Amino acid sequence: ITNNSVMNITFENPDKINGLMTIVVEEADYNDKVTKQLKDYRKRANVPGFRPGQAPMGMIKRQFGTAVKVDEINKLLGESLQKYIQDNKIEMLGQPLADEDAEPVDLEKPAPYTFKFKIAVAPEFDVKLTGRDKVPYYDITVDDKLIDQQVDMFASRAGHYDKADQYDAEQRDMLKGDLRELDENGNTLEGGVTVEGAMLMPQYFKDEDQKKLFEGAKPGDIITWNPAKAYEDNETQLASLLKIEKDEAKNHKGNFSFQVTEVQRFVKAEVNADLWEGIYGKESGIKDEKGFREAIAKGLKDQLTGDSDYKFLQDLRQHVEKKVGKLTFPEELLKRIMKENNKDKGDEFVEKNFKDSIKELAWHLAKEKLAEAQNIKVEDKDVQNTAKMMARAQFAQYGMTNIPEEYVDKYAQDMLKKREYVDQVVESALDKKLTDAYKDIVKLDHKEISIDDFNKMMQ
Repeated sequence: ITNNSVMNITFENPDKINGLMTIVVEEADYNDKVTKQLKDYRKRANVPGFRPGQAPMGMIKRQFGTAVKVDEINKLLGESLQKYIQDNKIEMLGQPLADEDAEPVDLEKPAPYTFKFKIAVAPEFDVKLTGRDKVPYYDITVDDKLIDQQVDMFASRAGHYDKADQYDAEQRDMLKGDLRELDENGNTLEGGVTVEGAMLMPQYFKDEDQKKLFEGAKPGDIITWNPAKAYEDNETQLASLLKIEKDEAKNHKGNFSFQVTEVQRFVKAEVNADLWEGIYGKESGIKDEKGFREAIAKGLKDQLTGDSDYKFLQDLRQHVEKKVGKLTFPEELLKRIMKENNKDKGDEFVEKNFKDSIKELAWHLAKEKLAEAQNIKVEDKDVQNTAKMMARAQFAQYGMTNIPEEYVDKYAQDMLKKREYVDQVVESALDKKLTDAYKDIVKLDHKEISIDDFNKMMQ
């Protein structure tokens, strides 16, 4: 039991995890502030029959007294509770909850008032890592096959469509033409759907018979086919092709004619200066294909180091969890807190997600101790740098590696304006600093691995 010398506060924590805080509020604790508030109310109050600010204090007290007292006591409780927790270094989980077993407090009656709060306290444990702790570290090899795949991806992304004489599904050809709805006799349906300049890629049709109708098609050919069959009655795809509303698609299940006006064939970009300067910029200094491949290898190495670090942190977590062992948490109280924070989801949500939530909480607490042991703190510059790194990774997914810094900065700042991203960025910043620090502390068990085997391992 610990006591507070200013206000009457006691904290009981016999099992170290289920805390009970009792706060006794005396009239002297809030009276001065209530009186000041009521005087301010009196100055501003417009009461019929009295000049502004001249209404009797007794009338002001009757009208506003209880509400002002409740407000001041609530402020006092919040401030006192948080200060006590900070001053006594209580590692509280979640927020305090009113003790369901306590007597209800009637603020209409005279003071003192006794408030009781249940406090979920983090379990006590310690974790230290040294050079005697051995953790796997996977070095992903950058080989010619991986570089070839990256070259091919860049060439595909920078590719374009040329005109071709004849449709070939193997070449990823696309057909452009005019689409007309037909009647039961095979004639153009009067008032039917017509789409000029429609684009088709028959190789993606679901129905094999419909695919075959387009084999070897040339400009000028007229093909009778059934879009509904081709897309296996997928009304979303049918409506998109016919440029109609989805709910109208069911009325257009018959045959259509398609007059081919153009066959377009996808052509990958040539591997030359246009390609590598488009990706890395002229200032990159790449002179030839060898330099291009070296730049790709460096980029892959940086990217794969990030993947290796991610796996290292996963393995570090497993090592720490094994070392720490099972922790005991105030489960019933944490379930109450989880339910309180997810009022719209009910008991089923809590029961379904509680176990995983506790597992993540245990790792979060362990990470804080690991960070504290190395004096690791996440500062604003870390958050900014991590947001930029995440922005570059987003651009890189689309092959955009030569993005001006101002665009990266803007994307990162926009990300940090959204509350749902901030916690994610902060956590990522902490993960990076922990990874960098503990790679130098623990003994790394280096294992060379191909990208294919690494990806299989991570599935």
